[in-house]
Amino acid sequence: MGRGLYIEVHIRADLATVWQFTQDPALHQRWDARFTTIDYLPGTDPQRFRYATRLAPGLTVAGEGVTAGEHTRPDGTHTSALRFHSPLMTGSGYWRYVPTPTGVRFLTGYDYTPRWPLLDLLMRPLMGWATAWSFDRLRIWLEDGVPPRRSPLRLLPRWGAPSARRCLRFPPDRTAGRAPTLLETL
Repeated sequence: MGRGLYIEVHIRADLATVWQFTQDPALHQRWDARFTTIDYLPGTDPQRFRYATRLAPGLTVAGEGVTAGEHTRPDGTHTSALRFHSPLMTGSGYWRYVPTPTGVRFLTGYDYTPRWPLLDLLMRPLMGWATAWSFDRLRIWLEDGVPPRRSPLRLLPRWGAPSARRCLRFPPDRTAGRAPTLLETL
């Protein structure tokens, strides 16, 4: 795998709400620019899913994965982990939800192996930016009640629009960027 990606945003919302908006595929696909559709497959444990991303009209990349969540940490932290594969890449990652007095530190760490290494020169910066932009989009939705829109206008810069610059791109401490043991079970 390459250089792992790390993205973190602070969201002024309760943990249950952040968990719901990130774990429910119908809500997740609304705020995450990396996915056009996400569907859980019925009757699987751990949970299997399919996803697709429309890159351009008539050009869609689809993949599959498996995910599991953990709610029982003594410090109140929640974690979900996943493994995924598509024709472009295979990888794994996690989401961590850390309660704070003013909301939730929502963070991700993930890495992947591209099928074509030269493609990674473009993909890795783009995936990092898209993840950070999407995390800020989720933050705006939960804090300000402004739902994401699926239209070309969503990319126009304006006050209150999502911005990847509002997110941390490097772990602030040693533990934030460490993958959970839950990932080893998938």
